[in-house]
Amino acid sequence: MPYVDVADARLHVEVDGDGDPVTVLAHGLTNTCRELARITPMVPGTKVRFCFRGHGHSSSPKTGYRFADFARDLDGLATEYGATRAVGTSLGAGAIMSLLVHTPDRFERLVFLLPAGLDRPFEHKENMIRTAEILETKPREEALDAILNDANRMATYVRQPWMREFDRETWDHADLQALATCIREVIEDYPVPDRELLRSVEAPTMLICREGDEIHPAEIGHVLAQIMPNAELWNYPDDVALFNALPEIMQRVVELLR
Repeated sequence: MPYVDVADARLHVEVDGDGDPVTVLAHGLTNTCRELARITPMVPGTKVRFCFRGHGHSSSPKTGYRFADFARDLDGLATEYGATRAVGTSLGAGAIMSLLVHTPDRFERLVFLLPAGLDRPFEHKENMIRTAEILETKPREEALDAILNDANRMATYVRQPWMREFDRETWDHADLQALATCIREVIEDYPVPDRELLRSVEAPTMLICREGDEIHPAEIGHVLAQIMPNAELWNYPDDVALFNALPEIMQRVVELLR
């Protein structure tokens, strides 16, 4: 596996395609670089997917799992490969925002898929805390089965059966204890100290959200669309509508990232 050393972590990296532009893709909490692998064939140029610290087969510091730490991972990878575009899902979107606070012109194009935080503490932590407890107390296979059979996930699998196998593929973590530590630290943090700082981010930005998602509130998309001067919001009433709109969404993502 290819690795890149950045600051205090060694990150597992997978690169698809070649040439310009170069896009870095940042996954969500408890996922891996495989999360966005299915979209990379459609994205032009070079696509750099990686696992954040404590995830997948990247290294696992004993501590250091705040948004500033994930932003440092992202910045290191983007610098190493010369990325001018960034795509982030949930935690990944938060890491991008955290980086943009300090360098608002860091990227030329941005895509945020289901951003999970902004400048306020997370309100709905119960499910994530329960996941951390499972990771800390159960053997690997039992932990995976318990997580995949969670009632909330099962409801999603009824509507979208393909998601079960997708989730199983992305739960490929070398260090479950580190992942639990990561969950506990990051849910006590938030990406930016003040949302107004994002007004300086002028890069064209696509925001993809859905209503009724407690972990990824659509309100964040509405706020970012008002603050970021060149942001466009694609908001959907539920996960089914979002899934059905994926071909149209991907067409726009490809256009934006060219």
